[in-house]
Amino acid sequence: MTKETKDSLVKGTLILTVAALVARFIGVFQRIPLVHLLQDGGMGSYSIAFTLYSVLLVVATAGIPSALSKMVSEKYAMGRPAEAERIYRAAIWFAVIAGALMTILLYVFAPFYAETISHGGPDATLATRAIAPAMLFFPLIAIMRGYFQGRQNMMPNGISQVVEQVFRLVTSIGLAYILLNISLGWGVAGASFGGVIGGIAALAVMLYFALKLKRKDGQKQLSQTTVSQAAVKQMAAGAGDAGQKPASYGDIYRSLLKLSIPIVIFSVTVTLVYLIDTSIIIPLLEGSVGHSEALGLVGITSGRAQSLAGIPIILAIALSQSVVPIISAAYSRKDMKQVGHQTTRVLQLSILSGLPAVLLISIAARPLDLFLFGYEDTAYGISHGPSLISLLTLGAMFQIVMQTSGAVLMGMGKMKPLMAHVAVGIAIKLAGSFLLVHWLGIYGIIGSTGLCFIAMSWLNIRSLRKEVSFTILGRRFIGLLVTVAVIAILGLAAEWLTHTYVHLFAWYRLNEAINAILVCAFTVALYPLLLMLTRVVTKEDVKNFPAPVQKLIGKAGRVLKRG
Repeated sequence: MTKETKDSLVKGTLILTVAALVARFIGVFQRIPLVHLLQDGGMGSYSIAFTLYSVLLVVATAGIPSALSKMVSEKYAMGRPAEAERIYRAAIWFAVIAGALMTILLYVFAPFYAETISHGGPDATLATRAIAPAMLFFPLIAIMRGYFQGRQNMMPNGISQVVEQVFRLVTSIGLAYILLNISLGWGVAGASFGGVIGGIAALAVMLYFALKLKRKDGQKQLSQTTVSQAAVKQMAAGAGDAGQKPASYGDIYRSLLKLSIPIVIFSVTVTLVYLIDTSIIIPLLEGSVGHSEALGLVGITSGRAQSLAGIPIILAIALSQSVVPIISAAYSRKDMKQVGHQTTRVLQLSILSGLPAVLLISIAARPLDLFLFGYEDTAYGISHGPSLISLLTLGAMFQIVMQTSGAVLMGMGKMKPLMAHVAVGIAIKLAGSFLLVHWLGIYGIIGSTGLCFIAMSWLNIRSLRKEVSFTILGRRFIGLLVTVAVIAILGLAAEWLTHTYVHLFAWYRLNEAINAILVCAFTVALYPLLLMLTRVVTKEDVKNFPAPVQKLIGKAGRVLKRG
């Protein structure tokens, strides 16, 4: 692996990770006032609309951003930029048409899904129709992000994510506050419409960077004859492309769809699993706990648990987006050594970096929930809300493995196994939900989500081992299990102690904030120390980490030696 490739993965991953962390923080922060304004029932209606919209958004883009990233990176790696640009233009037209069709579809069929299938009521219908216009913008944004990803330029993608969330935050909260004076339904619709404003802002950012890149490419073409011999060679290859008969849009769409249909099936998995939850919680549970309580559980699951459980997978998603074009380029050159090295690297990084966040949120679920969102509406919610957060976050660990291993398969073009694995995972999710709900209630529905991700992770890893040689942790896995067990025992003890004895202020949320900080700090401090004590992390592993992480581990090691 060249230094340039290594730097590309690390730089791209860091950009996307920082942007995603900021965007996720803003997204979670947005939920805090929304939960206060709309309560769990209103958040249930909001979640029904937003989850359906998220699934249709993936379908509208048909996985083309990921397919586009793969094809663009391959064309540029082969010195054929003209073909890459024509593919990009074809994808833009697809996004415009698909966005218009999906907007109409979402608006027209909103009552059927929101009221007939999910039992969410008229408020959910109003919220679904309010967010429908966002479909006009996000397919186009996704295509542009896929193109920049293929060019291994992650900065536009990261900035647009943050800008989108900032505008969504301001408008969602502002419109919800204003429109609540009319009714709860209008307040929920106002919160949903914030997604439309966020889409407009993100599209403006992407257009700015697209124009900037176009000017840069134009200047490069004019000056490339004097830059280097390699650039001259690339120009000749590009000119050869231009002299050939260009591929028709029909041929391009067939190639894109051949790649993107399996990609969309894989990419939509998590969103589809969450859609299943928001669709079946009320029908399966309203007979035993009542409609309002079941609607509140939808709000707790989507508004609280899914928000926090989505934090640990941020780095995995960033790694996945960064590694696909790198794996694609290496695999197209038949450089299997680099493919294996990148596979090892991305799986190790995703597991070791995602695990502390999973442990932290799972252990500190109670103080985090009460500090960020406040008490749930009902006694049932107060009793079960933190447990739902913990259970869903534990399942996110396997979601991390599923996401990164699937991205490697995607980069290698192994789409058929991915489709089969998704089918098995969804089948397990559905069967588990309908079977376990009779004995475990809401926990059966949430637990089946973890079973789905476990099955898909195992199937992905098995398929990868048939194609390429790699190792994840090997014998060090036992040390990792010891680390997890020790942190779980000590962390839960610390959480119980703070919850029982730390009550310094009259305002409960301030007490919960202090408890959350204490428990999280304790868990975070234990993690690197135990990794080194159990020798899970070696010096060779540390060399593959980003520089700030290397410095942090080095300092922890010196502290451990002094101790």
